[in-house]
Amino acid sequence: MKYKLQRIFYHLKRYGILKTIKKMMNRMIKLDKRNRKSNQELYQNWILQNEPNETELELQKGDKFALQPKISIVVPMYNPDENLFLELLNSLLLQTYSNWELCLADGSEEKNDTIFALCSRNSKIKYQFLDGNKGISENTNEALKMVTGDFIAFLDHDDCLPRFALYEVVKEINKNSDVELIYSDEDKMDEKGNRFEPYFKPDFSPETLECNNYITHLVVLKKELVKRIGMLDSRFDGAQDFDYLLRATENTTKIVHISKILYHWRTTKNSTANVAQSKLYAYEAGLRAVEEHLNRIHKKAKVENPEEVPGIYQIKFEIKGTPKVSILIPNKDNQRTLKKCITSILKNSTYENYEILIIENNSENPKTFEYYKKLQENPKIKVLMCQEKEFNYSKLINFGVKNTTGDFILQLNNDTQILTKNWLELLIGYAQNKEIGAVGGRLYYPDKSIQHAGIAIGIQGMAANLLVNLPFGKHGYYAREAATRNVAALTGACLFARREIYEEIGGMDEDLFKVAFNDVDFCLKILEKGYRVVYNPYVELIHSESKTRGLEDTPEKKARFEQEKKNFQEKWKAFLQKGDPYYNKNFSCEDCNFTIKS
Repeated sequence: MKYKLQRIFYHLKRYGILKTIKKMMNRMIKLDKRNRKSNQELYQNWILQNEPNETELELQKGDKFALQPKISIVVPMYNPDENLFLELLNSLLLQTYSNWELCLADGSEEKNDTIFALCSRNSKIKYQFLDGNKGISENTNEALKMVTGDFIAFLDHDDCLPRFALYEVVKEINKNSDVELIYSDEDKMDEKGNRFEPYFKPDFSPETLECNNYITHLVVLKKELVKRIGMLDSRFDGAQDFDYLLRATENTTKIVHISKILYHWRTTKNSTANVAQSKLYAYEAGLRAVEEHLNRIHKKAKVENPEEVPGIYQIKFEIKGTPKVSILIPNKDNQRTLKKCITSILKNSTYENYEILIIENNSENPKTFEYYKKLQENPKIKVLMCQEKEFNYSKLINFGVKNTTGDFILQLNNDTQILTKNWLELLIGYAQNKEIGAVGGRLYYPDKSIQHAGIAIGIQGMAANLLVNLPFGKHGYYAREAATRNVAALTGACLFARREIYEEIGGMDEDLFKVAFNDVDFCLKILEKGYRVVYNPYVELIHSESKTRGLEDTPEKKARFEQEKKNFQEKWKAFLQKGDPYYNKNFSCEDCNFTIKS
């Protein structure tokens, strides 16, 4: 309650009484609307607005693509429910794209005469009754031996595809003729055919995939890629698809994500789609799949299952050498706040080769300088005097980078407190990988609700922290707050990168983004250079937010903020128009909570 009152006072000072009341009313109206419309209602709305109707489906049948590849649909079987299998078969027979074949390898205890008869009557279907159940991987491999298509799609024996699934896949192949791996969004379907829980995924995200099989279904691979990676490995049964995807992505960069629901994952009482605890062995197999993946790409790391969310793994990379970390903390007075920050670093840092550089900027309280003097008795701590008349965060950070020799630079706000003992090891582990440009952590408000779980671009036309105010212990959309993920940007309150990254992209922008959006701009410049940005939820901090710069409570500050907002929209216009690759286009940009666009 105390924190909520502080936020109200903050808005009163920043925006005034009328604007604050308007903001509160708008929020109440949005919450009321959202309460009236459940996620399920929003999704049913989305289906009506985004999926083809009967007329459009008929038109699809008449489309003639320049490339008309044969899609081989591979299905391993074991004692399938007859009715559910018939639904699967019907979903294929109704496809608006017709150049496909179905390859079935049946390891059931007994041959189902009805299924056998149906398969025998259709020339598109290849059916083999196996000599006993060989397990899901080997059954799939038997089906793979039958394929004659140009691309191979994987399907479970009780799931099904929407009628336009293969059409959309082939449409994408015609747009990207060299594509080798295609995946789509998906949802769940109960035994009555009701659809729910859509999974709208990011574009290809290597670090996300290493920690969680977010791709799952629908997966379509080019035959040449399948030849390169070989068959499924039965050592990973339960997570054989995860292992296969990791191997596939090691062997191609030609990956396309279709932001449409092209797969219905059936939920039954005992399915992994419905009950996470039903196949605990699958999570152990998944952990081993990640371990072997890291070995293949020559990265030394320990893989753990923290069990916060089953199937989401933590990777702890082995640190190469003992690189030096320079922690840059801009400060103006705020002695009490700074003390909490410094104390938390000294108390919780198990990594020893670091230095703390306080970038002093226009402090006025004599006690602040007395505190600086005491701090510098510790050889790890220095105070850099930066005599800037105005607060220019970007300039302060650039000044700090120039005046230190660390291999890694950490931007850290003075109003943060470190909660994780091995936080520096976790940050270094990811940032030392040359393909990674920046790493950040999970930040909480003082009440432990989420303040930052990565940043999405395009929220309300700008950028915003994800899952803000999510209560501690609660999970957001598919537990995104608890998963290591690729994101477009991170907050400068805890932003970690190699020194060479600053040198390559020219540091922080001192002219266009003196106070606001400099962290987002910095991250987008990193993406522009071809690096990736990683959110690591296991690095946890408290962040009281914006105490260094103070409130936007003067006409000058408000004018500066509006100008920097305009600068951002102009500079990153193309990125904003294209959309954040890590925040699916089917999410609303009205908030930052992965709300389905209605």
